[in-house]
Amino acid sequence: MFRVERKQTGIGSAFALLELIFHASVRHVRKSHGNAVIGLLLAIFQSVLMIAVFYFMLDFLGMRQNKVRGDFLLFIMSGVFLFMTHSKAMGAVVRSDGPTSAMMKHGPMNPLVAICAAALGSLYLQVLSAAVILFVYDVAFQPISIHEPVGAMAMFLLAWASGAAIGMVFKAAMPWQPDLFGVVSQVYNRANIIGSGKMFLANNLPSHLLPFFIWNPLFHTIDQARGFIFLNYSPRVTSISYPVYVTLACIVVGLMGEFYTRRHASISWNAGR
Repeated sequence: MFRVERKQTGIGSAFALLELIFHASVRHVRKSHGNAVIGLLLAIFQSVLMIAVFYFMLDFLGMRQNKVRGDFLLFIMSGVFLFMTHSKAMGAVVRSDGPTSAMMKHGPMNPLVAICAAALGSLYLQVLSAAVILFVYDVAFQPISIHEPVGAMAMFLLAWASGAAIGMVFKAAMPWQPDLFGVVSQVYNRANIIGSGKMFLANNLPSHLLPFFIWNPLFHTIDQARGFIFLNYSPRVTSISYPVYVTLACIVVGLMGEFYTRRHASISWNAGR
């Protein structure tokens, strides 16, 4: 019940905050399933199912010849992994504990720690699931060749960061109009199934269709990741700077909105719903 408050230096406070985020991340990962192994298997199954669906769909439609020269399944996995990482990070941040949550009654906790924990928990699951799938594919089917693995991993992290940043904006706005922004976040997630460009190459997209996709930071991230993965593909219509700027802008807006929302938070907000 009682504890002795000790004065900490700046470095000590930073390590205490990182420790708190770590434990909150572990709690967030275990919330999805009590058994950590089963939780990881569920994340792997979701990715494998989406890969299989897009593989057979594109193969049935005869669209394999329109793709990049290289491993066709690796082409599909590059889009699915980044899409899943982006959408899972956004969903985890939107559903993270808010200022009126019971977890906020514990002294060290605050909404920013909950947001960081939710984002890192989703990243942990997606990195592990992608690593397991790629390992099994490399060992059991055929060797994987990635032209620039560091750049590809950087795009993977950028997809995660942009999803978490957009999720922060939705989370800050959710308490004011939960029904409206809940629908908007779902529409954004569903639109990304097509709008992320994971099923086609940006270079092959007709110019009159490009404005429907170029606004999406995930579209840029997936296309740039394929430029790092495949030797014979060079992105021409996308850039790395655009998703970086969108991510930074959403983080700033999300932090400002979260701070403002926290000051006006009330348990009675959802009383009438």
